Amino acid sequence: MPGPAVDAEKVPFRSAKEEIRAGVGVEGSEGGGGGGGGGRERPGARGHRQDIVWRNVFLMSLLHLAAVYSLVLIPKAQPLTLLWAYFCFLLTALGVTAGAHRLWSHRSYKAKLPLRIFLAAANSMAFQNDIFEWSRDHRVHHKYSETDADPHNARRGFFFSHIGWLFVRKHRDVIEKGRKLDVTDLLADPVVRFQRKYYKITVVLMCFVVPTLVPWYIWGESLWNSYFLASILRYTISLNVTWLVNSVAHMYGNRPYDKHISPRQNPLVTLGAIGEGFHNYHHTFPFDYSASEFGLNFNPTTWFIDFMCWLGLATDRKRATKQMIEARKARTGDGSA
Repeated sequence: MPGPAVDAEKVPFRSAKEEIRAGVGVEGSEGGGGGGGGGRERPGARGHRQDIVWRNVFLMSLLHLAAVYSLVLIPKAQPLTLLWAYFCFLLTALGVTAGAHRLWSHRSYKAKLPLRIFLAAANSMAFQNDIFEWSRDHRVHHKYSETDADPHNARRGFFFSHIGWLFVRKHRDVIEKGRKLDVTDLLADPVVRFQRKYYKITVVLMCFVVPTLVPWYIWGESLWNSYFLASILRYTISLNVTWLVNSVAHMYGNRPYDKHISPRQNPLVTLGAIGEGFHNYHHTFPFDYSASEFGLNFNPTTWFIDFMCWLGLATDRKRATKQMIEARKARTGDGSA
């Protein structure tokens, strides 16, 4: 799973046919995000030698320094402000996990218009590239996992798979393989098109303005505390939690479903990423809406999707059968529980 969009050079949105004809988004932008990353690589680049995008290095360094400073403000803030920051973190997470990941990237369930609008707004709060880019690059990650076509190839080390992939331009294989993917389903969704067209505006509002103004206006928190805690600190933590799925969950843990692939089951990542740490299962059965064999066993994203189904806002949840799971464990698993 992906990182933040810190670039401003987004290609203006076109119609679906124009987008496909032009290959929009495949080369992406220099900052990267969701499942993609880096920007255009120079034609003729070889191996792993890629240009550093110093703007991203500077902006990410500045963001993390601001987040460290934010920790000093925690004792000075009102308890409601801290609760609000955590609530915004949960909304941010759902915009990625239930939205860009399980709904738009994998089509593991269907969502009606009100739910898709909510998830798109939450995704803008996450500021990890728009739904189209996030989902397209995540599909590349799954199809070409841990090759040069994988935007955050874990075989290049922890730092690269966690954040380093945002500091360099995209490997040319990411671009070339990405061009071959079918993204017409994404472009056919008016919610995806709207969010992509107005992404910068929605990010400013949802990621920074709304989280900052609510504590200040409703219970009198200072704008300074609101901004650094509910916006900067919350945003930085949410980015790193997402990146842990790319790094830690590809390196540490067991592989009960497929020992021949790198993704692992990691309970700490599951805890932080609200259900996304069952990564060996997810890469083995990517169509499963729960991204886990265990359903409701600490999987808040699954709880949310099930609740939306109960409300009638979501339908058609896809699931791997028990027989399918047990057969795969016996055939390719590492024998762990």
